[in-house]
Amino acid sequence: QLQVVESGGGLVQPGGSVRLTCAASTATLDYYAIAWFRQAPGREREAVSCISTSDESTGYADSVKGRFTISIDKPRNRVYMQMDKLNAEDSAVYYCAAVRHAGPLSFKLCQVQSAYSDWGRGTQVTVST
Repeated sequence: QLQVVESGGGLVQPGGSVRLTCAASTATLDYYAIAWFRQAPGREREAVSCISTSDESTGYADSVKGRFTISIDKPRNRVYMQMDKLNAEDSAVYYCAAVRHAGPLSFKLCQVQSAYSDWGRGTQVTVST
């Protein structure tokens, strides 16, 4: 079973940047869908971004398009999410999730939370002065 561990969260000022890392315990990250979800207090968990490790197609929530970038480092079995131009509404616990998948990925598809078999424990991102 794949295990994923998030890191990189913390306190950041509005307008600032942070990079989250999802480290996967596997011999290879080929043929997975890896997604970032977030959950703010009092709100439902929502999909933020996702990537297909087979063709590196990506998807983003409208609220983060142009500000967040998901990428993969296959030799290190890691997926990153670069988060720029952060605002208070981005404050949340961010989770990495994974599921076996081959081929392209659309954001509509990667929003289905029940499809993911492996979840990390999350990392807190707080955007505040």
